[in-house]
Amino acid sequence: MATSSSAEKQRRQSVKRHLRNKSVESEVKTVVTRARKLVAAGDMEPAKEAVVAAISALDKAAEKGIIHTNKSARLKSRLVVKLNALSKPVEEKPKKKKKKA
Repeated sequence: MATSSSAEKQRRQSVKRHLRNKSVESEVKTVVTRARKLVAAGDMEPAKEAVVAAISALDKAAEKGIIHTNKSARLKSRLVVKLNALSKPVEEKPKKKKKKA
């Protein structure tokens, strides 16, 4: 328990910040999950829109300091890689011929 008035004020501020940050972080998780599901489903246009929304939410959260900038970059990168894999057809690699000794 806080003993001084300044410590009490700091606790109140901390609680406010925690609630504000928690709501933003929850929204970011929801948007990223929605984007992942749409990419996995294979719908290109809705997936593209969801990824753009997720990137925007991640950037805002990182700018506010709610999540680390590197975490934001990592999540954005993974989403874009999955989206790009969806847009490109899967090509089979040609088999290499073994050389006889």
